[in-house]
Amino acid sequence: YGKNTIKFLRLHKEGKKHFVKEVEVCTHLRLTSAQEYLDGNNSLVIPTDTIKNIVLVLAKKHGIPTIEQFAIDICKHFMTTFCQVGYVKTYVQEVPWQRLHENGVPHIHSFIYVPDGIRFCEAEQCRNGPLVVFAGIKDLKLMKTTQSGFEGFYKNEHTTLPERNDRILCGELFCKWSYGDCKDFDFDCIWYKNKVRECILEAFAGPPDCGEYSPSYQKTVNSIQMCILSKVSQVQVIEVVLNNTFYNVVDMTNLGLINDKEVLVPVETPYGSCACTLGRKKFLEA
Repeated sequence: YGKNTIKFLRLHKEGKKHFVKEVEVCTHLRLTSAQEYLDGNNSLVIPTDTIKNIVLVLAKKHGIPTIEQFAIDICKHFMTTFCQVGYVKTYVQEVPWQRLHENGVPHIHSFIYVPDGIRFCEAEQCRNGPLVVFAGIKDLKLMKTTQSGFEGFYKNEHTTLPERNDRILCGELFCKWSYGDCKDFDFDCIWYKNKVRECILEAFAGPPDCGEYSPSYQKTVNSIQMCILSKVSQVQVIEVVLNNTFYNVVDMTNLGLINDKEVLVPVETPYGSCACTLGRKKFLEA
């Protein structure tokens, strides 16, 4: 049990310059006893309102250096403070505020919401067990208008889809990865310097002057995973889900026009989806 969608903004000031972290937190606990379920005995139950207040107090006292560290702080607090807690899991996602720039100069206290994917993380721990940290990005919408096709697929009497060697590839991406030993990780460095998000964009789009052909959504998913694993050594296992948006060319022959893939309409539902989990062999074997 626990508390979902604890939303708040943490404002940090350094002189005239302001820094913001707006987050949504979900924290769930599993107690060492099930007496509240079996007997109606609530003596060990930490109220969900208390869980919410603890999250807010930790944000006030320690700030949010990174969302991963904040999730770790929450897990550690419940494990070290409450002996009746046998398992804790915390999910944190960050609202994508970015500092405004005017003529290349960063503004000291103004920000803009940039919908280029939502950064999130999870931390979970069992009593006497290791702390496990995941990170990821979701709601990242990507499109390329060529260099994508789908040919040579299995066909039977129910197949109506034509083969295509030039189509729009568009989708919403969910990407979640796990770390190995994360005791001294600089999570922001991995996010910004190693640029996991940029690896995703690179594998999806290809070189800026020519792109790279995608024979399927599945191959694109695998290319994203391989690019991240090859460039970010801290990532051990990575899950990618790509929900597809299809575009159909509008038939304008009745209007006396030839529509050469210039006007298209999105097919919102039903939509296709493909998913894959890929990891380093030594980590999966462990």
